[in-house]
Amino acid sequence: MILVTGATGNMGVPLVRRLRRSGVAPRVTTRDAGRAGAVLPDEVEILEGDLNEPAFLERALDGVEALFLFLESGDPARVLRAAAGARVARVVLVTSLLAETRPMSFVGRLSLGTEAVMREAGLRGTVLRPWEFASNTLAWAREIRDGDAVRKPSAGLPSPVIDPADVADVAARVLVEDGHEGRTYALTGPAELTAEHKVEAIGAALGRELVFEETRDPVLLERIRVAPEQVAEGYGVCFMDSPGVRSAVRDVTGRPPRTFREWAFENAGSFK
Repeated sequence: MILVTGATGNMGVPLVRRLRRSGVAPRVTTRDAGRAGAVLPDEVEILEGDLNEPAFLERALDGVEALFLFLESGDPARVLRAAAGARVARVVLVTSLLAETRPMSFVGRLSLGTEAVMREAGLRGTVLRPWEFASNTLAWAREIRDGDAVRKPSAGLPSPVIDPADVADVAARVLVEDGHEGRTYALTGPAELTAEHKVEAIGAALGRELVFEETRDPVLLERIRVAPEQVAEGYGVCFMDSPGVRSAVRDVTGRPPRTFREWAFENAGSFK
């Protein structure tokens, strides 16, 4: 049995769909079974509850051989220790590439600490460290619906954004294949893109000409300077130095990562 946490998220939904296409019927945990049932394929065991509750966590891990877990799944350290107690044979842990590029940031420290818990618990684990998600640009959806410009305090820095579905593809392989235990995979998209590049790609997907404009808000610019990783999440703009394009998606899946343009065309409806 494979347990997928966060099953209705940007990684969880494509992961469950890929597992089902390969003949695996996973168990998933969610706080909203109705939503999960609406977006996930048939023959998936859906458990509604809170992973922070010991009784629910014990029920979720019962009979599980492989676990997909990411940082926002309740208390990940508690889940990992419980998985060790339940003798889960394989864990795929999704943290963040900030563990490498900004290890002293909040997310970087949380990632490294959680990865350490997995190792200390004696679990046979694989760590996936994705960079900025293409789906972060959904923060621009309202502006794009209402006009032809995306306005942010800064255009940020070029970033090799990754399609969350590519993380799901890597996870689907690692959950069922041998040879990945103890490995850490840094996951990025195929090219470093500026905010202007992303806006242009979304415009092409919509058949519209869109532009990116800097507003140069001094208060927000100071917040970006102090903690760029915390500000970036709500703006769809990367304010951190690029980790460079990495090869792990191709190494694990045998194909190149999807481009941002492909993601934009697949998700154009979210901007209409």
